[in-house]
Amino acid sequence: MSVVLDAEDVFALGPVAAVSAIRAVLADGFDPDGDVPRAVLHLANGQGLLMPAEAGDWFGVKVATVAPGNTARGLHRINATYILHDSATLTPLALLDGVALTALRTPAVTVAACLDRLRTLAVCRTDGLRLVVFGTGPQGEGHVRTIGAHTPVADVTAVTRRGGARPAWADRHLAADDPSIRDRVRGADVVVTATSAREPVVDGRLVPDAAIVLAVGSHEPSARELDSTLMARATVVVESRDAALREAGDVLLAVKEGELQEDSLVTMAHLLGSRVAVPCDRPMVVKTTGMAWEDLAVAVAVYQQGGRRVTCAPAGGPVPHARESVGCASVSRHSP
Repeated sequence: MSVVLDAEDVFALGPVAAVSAIRAVLADGFDPDGDVPRAVLHLANGQGLLMPAEAGDWFGVKVATVAPGNTARGLHRINATYILHDSATLTPLALLDGVALTALRTPAVTVAACLDRLRTLAVCRTDGLRLVVFGTGPQGEGHVRTIGAHTPVADVTAVTRRGGARPAWADRHLAADDPSIRDRVRGADVVVTATSAREPVVDGRLVPDAAIVLAVGSHEPSARELDSTLMARATVVVESRDAALREAGDVLLAVKEGELQEDSLVTMAHLLGSRVAVPCDRPMVVKTTGMAWEDLAVAVAVYQQGGRRVTCAPAGGPVPHARESVGCASVSRHSP
């Protein structure tokens, strides 16, 4: 018997517990460089992603799809399902909404990496941190909420290509060509890039030396949100050196242009193991592409905290509630 955990169940874990789950896995000595690389399938209308991971008593796999054309159709660009297993028997234990899981774990990973720096900035900014967020999708909002769950936030500027209505989680929404953005970036404590852009969206010369930059929009070697100017100035933190040099265009293109050295990359495992000191007089860039071990860590935490569990009936068996019937057939597609 497995259980279905829908988007509400997943989000019930909360950002603080999600960050703790990521940090706990690394504190236990897990090495992300040993994670199985995701399989990327090039499909007629997008990509399919298979992301398996095993750690301790658990095995899980996320099956995700990325369909760029779905936005114009009014459909979700990313869809995903996560299956959690007991590693001893390989018995399925839970089916989770993979879109919600991705939305929760992505900011949990970046905040887990920079949490100590965030807290240091918060001591200096007694009125709260100032954020500039490029992108108003689920990851832009998720990063604001996750940062705000750990440190006070005083001001949030959202930036998109054309601007538009102000999202509820921001103080203003500016178009990318608005000249005031330069001053906003110059005064930012945290800059988040959560876009589908393939070229840099931030002028690296403007980022303050003490700032944190969280870049999560790209997982392709030819796409980037950050320029080489910023990467050359910054301490660059990655989930895994192997994964970054395989998938992170922000890193790979800066290396190719001679502005970043591969051996200068700082991994989260080294950083959180207190084996690396991050200088305070240069920006800190956290570049992530998303890895299977992160999904597993947060999925286990969601499963263990219970949520509103719904049991799937075995094949041919009774379905005790209509909601369970829907859940067992397919994980609901909530916005990531």
